[in-house]
Amino acid sequence: MLTDSDLQAIWLTTRLAGITTLILLLVGTPIAWLLARSRSWWKGPLGAVVALPLVLPPSVLGFYLLLAMGPHGPVGQLTASLGLGVLPFTFWGLVVASSFYSLPFMVQPLQNAFESIGERPLEVAATLRASPVDTFFSVVLPLAKPGFITAGVLTFAHTVGEFGVVLMIGGNIPGVTRVASVQIYDHVEAMEYADAHRLAAVMLIFSFTVLLAMYVRRPKPAKGD
Repeated sequence: MLTDSDLQAIWLTTRLAGITTLILLLVGTPIAWLLARSRSWWKGPLGAVVALPLVLPPSVLGFYLLLAMGPHGPVGQLTASLGLGVLPFTFWGLVVASSFYSLPFMVQPLQNAFESIGERPLEVAATLRASPVDTFFSVVLPLAKPGFITAGVLTFAHTVGEFGVVLMIGGNIPGVTRVASVQIYDHVEAMEYADAHRLAAVMLIFSFTVLLAMYVRRPKPAKGD
């Protein structure tokens, strides 16, 4: 049986992953669209920035986020001036850090989906005098639906499995920042291997089920040309 602290950590992890996925759907969609459609010189640097969390050690990313969001960092000074306090060691600090860490898992599948649509559907919509906004919501979004499903699932699953960044930014505060991965680490540190095994098994089954559902039910990508 899972302990009350295990269930609390699972709920906090699910809440963190859900909020992060919703934020990245709003933030990552325009970034992916710019990367897919732009021919400008800044496409390369922007793509490199988005992909940086894939190759950067989580401790490095967490360290610089901690400095930026701390009381002497630019983000920390901004949030303090707005009366929000500083974000490290709070739940919303975890949300900000997770959004940076999981950004490529949202943007890259969406970028691939947008690029696969091609030019023809957009040209047809333009000849019918559809505005860019109408074209995006009536043509691009339906054709890119498989990409949105993949991006959402991967972002949620990746956020669930975070450890280094969340430990650096959030610490280990029960009910506030102690997510499931940190709870498993605590069990191991305390030599509570049976508890660690039960919680790890739950996370393993959850991640496998989510990915299995995505690969089994994912519709075939539509191509415009």
